[in-house]
Amino acid sequence: MTESGRPQPTQQGHSLADAVECLKAGGLVAYPTEGVFGLGCDALDGAAVDRLLALKGREAAKGLIVIGASLLQLEPLIQPLTREQRRKLEKHWPGPLTWIVPAADDAPEWLTGGRDTIAVRVPAHPIACNLCQLFRGPIVSTSANRSGEDAARDADTVAGLFPTGIDYIFDCPVAGLKGPSEIRELLTDRVIRPGGGQ
Repeated sequence: MTESGRPQPTQQGHSLADAVECLKAGGLVAYPTEGVFGLGCDALDGAAVDRLLALKGREAAKGLIVIGASLLQLEPLIQPLTREQRRKLEKHWPGPLTWIVPAADDAPEWLTGGRDTIAVRVPAHPIACNLCQLFRGPIVSTSANRSGEDAARDADTVAGLFPTGIDYIFDCPVAGLKGPSEIRELLTDRVIRPGGGQ
């Protein structure tokens, strides 16, 4: 452990408990999703998000995807949904489809990028989903890469890209997609980013 109480950078393992402890301590965790490795932290911890953005070289104005174990976990970050909107989300979740939805009035700007919308998802990958469930809160899910470069698809590549800066790398395979999740607007159904194919 470091003096801050977090595991040494680039520690790799298979322990959800260790990964959750990193999140609780304000650390950064790399974990598998349906198509690529994600970088995550406590979505409500602004200092942790700042560390993540600096590590990636990503502009805060771009906003970030937030994942949860269920729609219930994400609801504090979004505006109340109509019954039809809720059905639309739940039809595709858990799964590799990120929805851009109206953000709650008090949703952190570091997640929205200053917009009145926020990108949310309930992932189908058991590690990503269980991480949120055991952490008992939403976490950031941005691809494990330097901004503008290809996302890593395995733990060793993540460790090579980020020899320091990540507190825990969950060493487990991604699922069957060939790229990041599709991103779609809830109110218009417009596809913002096509998803990785099977």
